[in-house]
Amino acid sequence: MTNGSELGIFLKARRAAIQPEDVGLPTGTSVRRTPGLRREEVAILAGVSVDYYTRLERGKETNPSPAVVDALARILRLNPDEHQHLRDLTENAARPTRQVEQRQARIRAVRQGPLILMENLRPNPAYIVSLTNDVLAANPAGLALFPGLADYSPKQRNITRYLFLDPAAKQLYPEWDKLVPRSVAYLRARAGSDPDDPDLVRLIGELVVKSKEFARLWERYEVQNIGQGTKDFQHPEVGPMTLDYEAMELANTGGQRMIAYYTVPGTADHDAVTLLDMIGSGLIAAGVEGLQQFAQPADEELVELGDGAVADGRITDR
Repeated sequence: MTNGSELGIFLKARRAAIQPEDVGLPTGTSVRRTPGLRREEVAILAGVSVDYYTRLERGKETNPSPAVVDALARILRLNPDEHQHLRDLTENAARPTRQVEQRQARIRAVRQGPLILMENLRPNPAYIVSLTNDVLAANPAGLALFPGLADYSPKQRNITRYLFLDPAAKQLYPEWDKLVPRSVAYLRARAGSDPDDPDLVRLIGELVVKSKEFARLWERYEVQNIGQGTKDFQHPEVGPMTLDYEAMELANTGGQRMIAYYTVPGTADHDAVTLLDMIGSGLIAAGVEGLQQFAQPADEELVELGDGAVADGRITDR
């Protein structure tokens, strides 16, 4: 899939979601062959020719001006996240070589600092994911938060894959039906920075084939960035929990994020994550292949190695 075609897919999906009356146009009496606005209606409202807009949707025009992008966002009633997604798609479509440079800059190794931060958050769960939600690192409670995830191979240990393909996910999340649309919309938002990323393409291809619900939600092309929120859990080992969380971008990593949950000491939720921390410590002690984590050396000395690793087990990739 080219970046231009991804731009066209987004425009067509959002155009189909807008009715004529939404933008002040008469509905008319003729039957529309497809839902939503017609191309010519979008073109007229955006102040561009029908031919130009058609070329945009077909991926033959990939460099619209900022004024045209803003006009399309207004006409298609894009929310701020969708508006930024449109900017990302047009920017990347116009400069495809930049994507390769960004892709090469992405690393799977996690720096020392974020690993120490995760350790200091204990017993609260925290984990670090890649641009495509691969789990790269976790503290004990962060690993134990997802029953069975420790048994995944490193290349399969992905939060989105777990959410849609692991039967345990529907038991873990009492409001699974409300959670998954936001998860897909977030993945769409992340994809805007590089829709042709090989890891992303493989993940989406797998999920579209294996999960009808994912395929349906992916086709809707909703976009939403999620930086914080609250989730309810029904954990099989520690019971019900309601946890607040923050999702923080890690600078200069090509898209790594730390997701950190937090609780108030003395509450039932804090007691639950304390138990999770104990369970996760047992899992990590048994060995979890490919998971990076913090481990305090006996002499408490920091000996830095290449690529952000630290000697004496302080940062490990088991």
